[in-house]
Amino acid sequence: MFSFRSRLSGFPRRTALGAAVAALALTATAAGGATAAPQPDKNPVKVRPGEAYMGVGQRVHEGAPAGDSGPGTLSHTDGVQGIDVSHWQGAINWTSVRNAGIQFAWIKATEGTSYKDDRFNTNYTNAYYAGVIRGAYHFARPNLSSGAVQANYFASNGGAWSRDNLTLPGVLDIEHNPYGAMCYGLSTTQMRSWINDFYNTYKSRTSRDVVIYTTAGWWNTCTGNWTGMGDKSPLWAAHWTTNHSPTIPNGFPYWTVWQYTSTGSVSGVSGNVDRNKFNGTRDRLLALANNT
Repeated sequence: MFSFRSRLSGFPRRTALGAAVAALALTATAAGGATAAPQPDKNPVKVRPGEAYMGVGQRVHEGAPAGDSGPGTLSHTDGVQGIDVSHWQGAINWTSVRNAGIQFAWIKATEGTSYKDDRFNTNYTNAYYAGVIRGAYHFARPNLSSGAVQANYFASNGGAWSRDNLTLPGVLDIEHNPYGAMCYGLSTTQMRSWINDFYNTYKSRTSRDVVIYTTAGWWNTCTGNWTGMGDKSPLWAAHWTTNHSPTIPNGFPYWTVWQYTSTGSVSGVSGNVDRNKFNGTRDRLLALANNT
C-alpha cells in the first residue's frame, strides 16, 4: 500500500506537507485572515484520508508553505503550556516532554468514521504515565456521516473520559476542509445541526461537554456566526499570532485553550509541534479534567 508518510520520510511534518497544502490552497475558499499567497506546486502530493491533523485546514486556507515558521512561534511560552500531536510526530519521549514543562496534551484519536491514528494508543498511555494531563481529539469530516455517528466512533475509539486526574474531555476538531470544499458542502444550518448532533451524542456517551477546536474565520463562515455553542463547549481557538490573545469565533465569550503556533518545538518531540496555552492556572486545568 502507498504510504504518504514513507514517501515524505525524513522531512518535518509541516515541511513535508508544504507542497500538498500549497496545491490545495489554490482552490480553497477565502475566509478572512489569509496572510500569504499560494505557492507553486512543485511536488504535488495530496493529503490522504486519515492524514489530517490539527491546523492542516488553516494551512490550506493560508496557502503558506507548511514548513514556514509562523509568527507566533514560541511567543507565548508563559503560563500553563501544552501540545497536540498525531502520528506525524513519530515516537515521542513523553517523560522528556513533561520535564520540558509541558503540562497537557491532546492526541489525535480518530478521523471521520473509519480512521484511528496508529500512534494513539501508545501516545495516550505513555503521556499518562509521564504525568501529562491528556485527552483525545477527533478530526471532523461532516460530509461523510452524521455528527452522531462520528461522536460514537470517537467515544468508542479513544475519546471516552474518566475522572482520574489526568484525562481531559474530548475535542471536536472542526476546521477548513483539507480535502475539498471549505465547509464540507454543508449549509450553515446543516453545519449547526451536525455540530449539535456531535455534541449531544458525545455528552450522552461520556457526560462531558466536548471541547471545540476551530478558527474564527472557519466558524464564522461555515456556521454563519452561530452563537449556539458558546455556553456549552469550551473553546480551543487556533490563531497563530504574536498578539496577546487570539481572535475568537462569534458566540464564544472567551477562549479556554489557544493554539498559538503550528511550528513550535519541545524536548522529546522530533520536528515541529503545535504549541498551546491554557487560559488559567494548573488548578483550573485539573478542574476541566475532573469536571469540577
